[in-house]
Amino acid sequence: MKLTFLGSGTSFGVPVIGCGCRVCHSADPRDRRTRSGALVEVGDRSLLIDAPPELRLQLVAAGVSRLDEVWITHPHADHVHGLDDLRIFSVRSGRDLPVHLAEEHAGEIRRRFSYAFDGTPAHSGTTKPQLRLHPFAPGAEVRVLDRPVRPLPVPHGSMTVYGLRVGSLGYVTDGKRLPPPVLESLRGVKVLVLNALWWGDPHPTHFNVEEAIEAARTVGAERTFLTHLTHRVGHAELAARLPDGIEPAHDGLVVDL
Repeated sequence: MKLTFLGSGTSFGVPVIGCGCRVCHSADPRDRRTRSGALVEVGDRSLLIDAPPELRLQLVAAGVSRLDEVWITHPHADHVHGLDDLRIFSVRSGRDLPVHLAEEHAGEIRRRFSYAFDGTPAHSGTTKPQLRLHPFAPGAEVRVLDRPVRPLPVPHGSMTVYGLRVGSLGYVTDGKRLPPPVLESLRGVKVLVLNALWWGDPHPTHFNVEEAIEAARTVGAERTFLTHLTHRVGHAELAARLPDGIEPAHDGLVVDL
């Protein structure tokens, strides 16, 4: 199994529009962060986690030519506003692309992208994404890439975000804490992905770096990667300050599991 970080930035991305800070003007390519998304590959099959606004650029940069399934963690704009870029995959395959998400989020996605789910063909000479929603119930195990996947519900303000456990990988984005059932589901993971914004100031809906470190130590994975990073943390400095076994992700990073 292989994990690719397509994007590792928070909702503003890095560089932030009009910002003059040192990270936004850094020459380190690892400090250029598109919005968070990832690709999980198992054999010759692949699962996309989220569809951020830069999805087309991310997939081109990663050399992705096919997708088999999609997992949407939650319907915030920085995680779904690249959904239209998925149309190339249904056009090429001639079939609907399965999209897994929680039942509570399905209505919002259908409303926002109604043209992709209305069942009508595209006008002659045009294309549109052909997506098929597969909503899952809370606590249900989901079959993805022909293997069992456990949804990981974490609080994100008033919303619940659904990360996932697949094999030895645990992926949690946009969470503020790991509830006991999620910690139990993460037991034994070798690679853990957590969101983390910055050092210091607590955020109401996201981990800061200190909180992510504490959560990572509780889970005890061999390697933990921090993603959803802001321009308040540069890659090199963050990597130097993090404890052993915890490291920052960056766009294009590939991890073999």
